[in-house]
Amino acid sequence: MSKQTNRVPKEKSKKKRWKWFFISLSVILGAAAAFLIYWSVGIYNALDNFSDPKETKVPVEDAEATPVPIPDWEGKERVNILLLGGDARGLDEGQVARSDSILVASFDPVTKKAHLFSVLRDTYVNIEGHGRGRINTALALGEYPLAMKTVGDLLGLDIQYYVYTDFEGFKKLIDTIGGIYFDVEKDMHYTDNADGNRYDIDLKKGYQLLDGDKALQYVRFRHDAMSDFTRTERQRNFLQAVSKELQSTWNIVRMKKILESVQPYVSMNISVMDMLKLGQLGVKSHVASTTQIPPMELIAEDRVGGASVIGISDEDELRDFVQMTLEQDDTVATPTETTAPTDGTEATNQQQ
Repeated sequence: MSKQTNRVPKEKSKKKRWKWFFISLSVILGAAAAFLIYWSVGIYNALDNFSDPKETKVPVEDAEATPVPIPDWEGKERVNILLLGGDARGLDEGQVARSDSILVASFDPVTKKAHLFSVLRDTYVNIEGHGRGRINTALALGEYPLAMKTVGDLLGLDIQYYVYTDFEGFKKLIDTIGGIYFDVEKDMHYTDNADGNRYDIDLKKGYQLLDGDKALQYVRFRHDAMSDFTRTERQRNFLQAVSKELQSTWNIVRMKKILESVQPYVSMNISVMDMLKLGQLGVKSHVASTTQIPPMELIAEDRVGGASVIGISDEDELRDFVQMTLEQDDTVATPTETTAPTDGTEATNQQQ
């Protein structure tokens, strides 16, 4: 296996250039469920429908008159949430999809720093009880517990929660908020016969209103020179616009309707009370960094059964990289050198 080096400068420059969330469809729906959680019993009841039926329900006294409390997260340990976007096409009822997108949101309740890791779905890893395989197959092989363990083992993190949604949930969200105005950077075309052409891609270049169907086409398109690497950049760019739209006053007022619209497409193991606490933690936290896993410098080309997969040159170094990233904060300004004046004039800053 040889390390892939020709793409490193390009990818590193992108990291420096972009400061927005590295998020995909599951993050947005997770945000809808856990970030904009305010003020009304209606939202509390809508959130209640997201919880696993086995979770303990918290009774609300005089639900018609009592506002929703927003409790603090009292623990000091790091909170890690696995965010999964699934491709459920062609599956029979009861079957579990592979992960189309995999992210981990990590919150430090003490420092109020949040870090977001996006895991490339073709990363080749050990899957407990199943040998080695693509990381996106863990969900289908052992459902949510195995997906949480596999991703957690790769990153060296204990993952406590998961949030899952599929294509239809993403489309429903975009339609419910009225679509997103966005500048499509080029014509995009792809024919997908697997589902009777239900998910064909046919977009024209230019600024336009994208409804749920068009938005899904945009974030799924990956027929570029760098495939998934370019697609994740496209998702980050588009979903930043969605995140801003969700935070608008109008959509905060309509949050109950938004939550109810996506509820049938979302699965999670977060209780209502923990959703409220995590929502409060999210409000108080800031995104310190967003990072691709594995980073370009640790990617090694690999082939299994004649197919390309994403190898990792050193898994211990990858876990060290994750821990180092958790200590960083990209929102802190980079120090500059100040040149002392020699003639009484104002000092000048020399950019690093």
